Amino acid sequence: MSFMLLIVEQPGDRAGTPAALGHERYDRMVEFGKGLGKKLRAVESLLTDANAVRLSKRSGRMAALDGPFAEAKEMVGGFFLLDVATRDEALAIARECPAVEWATVEVREVGPCWTESVQFDSSADVARGQQNAAKSKELLE
Repeated sequence: MSFMLLIVEQPGDRAGTPAALGHERYDRMVEFGKGLGKKLRAVESLLTDANAVRLSKRSGRMAALDGPFAEAKEMVGGFFLLDVATRDEALAIARECPAVEWATVEVREVGPCWTESVQFDSSADVARGQQNAAKSKELLE
């Protein structure tokens, strides 16, 4: 199964971090990634949204919005793409990620957003989410 660990940061946190601390955090993340071995399919750190562009097309009209995005409450700072056997294994790895100390590590399963053979039932998704939340709580205790 593939899971992505998204490193979610507060906008502006990097600018307020002393250089020595920033380098130490980055080095810890690199070592963490190396320690994942064959479970790691891909990893990247992302620059801030200062040079990002958001594109959208509504009613046939293309729009582009240049960053930084003042309305953003969080920013994806990087990701680890994992190949693991279970969600619980992905959560266990996420708990060990150094970024949990200064950011949020979001664990997301990789899968299709829509296919003809998979029709998503929102009530089934909610029930699955509730079961997963209970399991996550158990892992933290």
